[in-house]
Amino acid sequence: MLLTSSIAAFIPTIIYIAIIYWVDRYEKEPMWLLTAAFLWGAIPAVIVALIFNGIFGVPFYLLLNEQAASALTASFIAPLVEESAKGLALIAILFFWRNQIDSVLDGIIYGAMVGLGFAMIENIFYFTNAAADEFTFLVVMRAYVFGLNHSFFTAIIGIGIAVSRLTRQGGLKVFAPVLGWLGAVFVHFVHNASASLSEALGAIACIPLFVNAWGGLLLLGVIIVWALMQERAWIKKYLAYEVAHETIGAHHYEVASSNLNRFMAPLQHLFSGNFSMFFKTRYYYDQCAKLAYAAHHAELYQDSEAVALETELRNWVRENRV
Repeated sequence: MLLTSSIAAFIPTIIYIAIIYWVDRYEKEPMWLLTAAFLWGAIPAVIVALIFNGIFGVPFYLLLNEQAASALTASFIAPLVEESAKGLALIAILFFWRNQIDSVLDGIIYGAMVGLGFAMIENIFYFTNAAADEFTFLVVMRAYVFGLNHSFFTAIIGIGIAVSRLTRQGGLKVFAPVLGWLGAVFVHFVHNASASLSEALGAIACIPLFVNAWGGLLLLGVIIVWALMQERAWIKKYLAYEVAHETIGAHHYEVASSNLNRFMAPLQHLFSGNFSMFFKTRYYYDQCAKLAYAAHHAELYQDSEAVALETELRNWVRENRV
């Protein structure tokens, strides 16, 4: 049963990871940091959640029957504990690898990866303990219908850390992650409370369950589209400056500022069997995007760190044209 449950949880997770990685169109996040975010969600965050959900749920189990205690723990304890445990990874990224957060989209990506790791392990637990006649229904509901819930919840914290990284307002730098955490806890609470009530009230309680999950994902999708448009605008603006100063050519500008062109440019080398140029071309245009983001940060923050990174990337891009 454990093997079957693991496969049932693993397959949709791989699909969701591929989608999330694809969404990050202009400048991919480093694979090692994405992997670390996923593993944090899958191992430490799950362990912390198991321990503290159990500890803080004890008063409910001492005072109430098992069904009521389980519903209250899921509704009021689990959102606080789980979003705190998952959010620690994002706080670590904000403090130690903040240069990897270039836009709101990056915060969403990291939050979603943490959530995917947590959801996969949680699903294995649920699937393993499911009765045989409930297994398929549980897999469909948890892995597919609500399969992106934990990613959605923690992506809200990711938005908060991205806003904190990108703003120049001191108050917002402090409160944006807190507001993100509160938002994640709230939508997590709505989901868990609705799921608990649906067992008692039936279909009517499923309305907020679906509105919260799919309405939230729709809103997150709108934010992602806006963030991608913003990133493209940065690339076009700051790389136009690089063309004017002959850091890159007009052709490089056209490729770097178009998703389709960036996708197609390396393929000609792949089809001709020149694998080294395939990887070099991909990397070159990634660095062009990084240069645009660095120039944006230098203009925004006007600090020595951002200016030094911009200069370093500009020199590299000038010297390594493809």
